Amino acid sequence: MSADHSSLGRMLRAYRVAVAIFADRADAGRQLAAAMEEHRGADAVVLGIPRGGVVVAAEVARALALPLAATVVRKLGAPAHEEYAIGAIAEGVEVVNEDAVRQGGLTPEALARVEDLERAELTRRTHLFADSPPPITGRTVIVVDDGIATGATATAACRSLKVHGAGRIVLAVPVAPAAWQPPPDAVDEYLCPHPIRDFWAVGQFYTDFTQTTDGEVMRLLAGGSHGSASEDRPER
Repeated sequence: MSADHSSLGRMLRAYRVAVAIFADRADAGRQLAAAMEEHRGADAVVLGIPRGGVVVAAEVARALALPLAATVVRKLGAPAHEEYAIGAIAEGVEVVNEDAVRQGGLTPEALARVEDLERAELTRRTHLFADSPPPITGRTVIVVDDGIATGATATAACRSLKVHGAGRIVLAVPVAPAAWQPPPDAVDEYLCPHPIRDFWAVGQFYTDFTQTTDGEVMRLLAGGSHGSASEDRPER
């Protein structure tokens, strides 16, 4: 690595620390839970979006004495820049940002290839994290992620839960762009204690934004039981 690249890396790390609001996802969950006391002990279930959102959701569920589970959704990333969401998929639901597709010059064939890849991962994660989902019909469902960037994954998750009979959807995230609001057809209540005007990426607000593994998610969902080493796949 060149001296210039090393210097840039140090500058980026220093910038992240300077703007960080949360020590890590668990800290974000505790801060989020503090803003949600009215939901303590309600007839509700907390559903985290794997992987990182489950870490946040676990702290919310623990603080509010609510059951924890996962709701699986997959971002559709642009082929040349996977971190840039052009949409998302969940069970029975697809959200596509047509403007992003046009700006990225994606052909229908290219979009279909992205969807095929992510549907395979959606199926894998559903079997792993949500094979026996809790009953949600008529209940309040609190959907938690570690932050909002484009909002595609959160929107897909909430719409999917609506399709499957959730009575009321509460979307709760620790940080998001100040200008973002969820679609009213997907979310009944939106909670974000840190709406940020100058927003670049979710990770900039965490001192530690280490990727969450499958094993960590499974341990949290099981209430602390240990998964096997083969479950510790890194996030992608």
